[in-house]
Amino acid sequence: MTVNLEVAEGVGTIRLDRPPMNALDVATQDRLRELAEEATRRDDVRAVVLYGGEKVFAAGADIKEMQEMDHTAMILRARALQDAFTAVARIPKPVVAAVTGYALGGGCELALCADFRIAGDNAKLGQPEILLGLIPGAGGTQRLARLVGPSRAKDLIFTGRMVKADEALSLGLVDRVVPADEVYAQAHAWAAKLAQGPAIALRAAKEAIDTGLETDIETGLAVERNWFAGLFATADREIGMRSFVEEGPGKAKFL
Repeated sequence: MTVNLEVAEGVGTIRLDRPPMNALDVATQDRLRELAEEATRRDDVRAVVLYGGEKVFAAGADIKEMQEMDHTAMILRARALQDAFTAVARIPKPVVAAVTGYALGGGCELALCADFRIAGDNAKLGQPEILLGLIPGAGGTQRLARLVGPSRAKDLIFTGRMVKADEALSLGLVDRVVPADEVYAQAHAWAAKLAQGPAIALRAAKEAIDTGLETDIETGLAVERNWFAGLFATADREIGMRSFVEEGPGKAKFL
């Protein structure tokens, strides 16, 4: 398989495994969607790590495969491509991308689907599609602009340039830079910590934030209000408040 799902300590690692560069061909895209949907369904997966291995996250689409596609073929494929990445972005659990080496084109777009990005000091990220006479097609024009702002997104997309880890951090494209050999361990630790949290409240927080970014503030506030009130019906809310009153903050053990 070109993508695998491994589960340990409540953390599901979706690992790309298509050496040497984890090129995202059609089969890999479809498998990615399947595993994102599986991670969404599984109760034993409470947080997710996206990982490409020690040397490379994903160097982008399979250009040789794309070269064979004409306009009609890509009309039929483009929606499935976006749907695969959207399935990752809509996993209703905390998702962290563990980025080592290249994360270019579709690889960068996949990292953008995560809630948090930990990059190795050897990471290089970018959207080089313009150099092929194209634009990003798996959400890059939308998610990148929402993450780093339109001007910075246009700089990266218009020029197709790669940025190293330190610049990616300054742009807000990644959230933490660590030694390359510590990337997965730190990403897994981040995910494992959140896997112990209140699952429904985390889902609510993610949905409220993401919905608010995609709509007007009144709609976002309505989503927040409904989730906030609804969480008062959950066992985790009872556990959290009881623990706070009896033991102080930060000591609750959620279901």
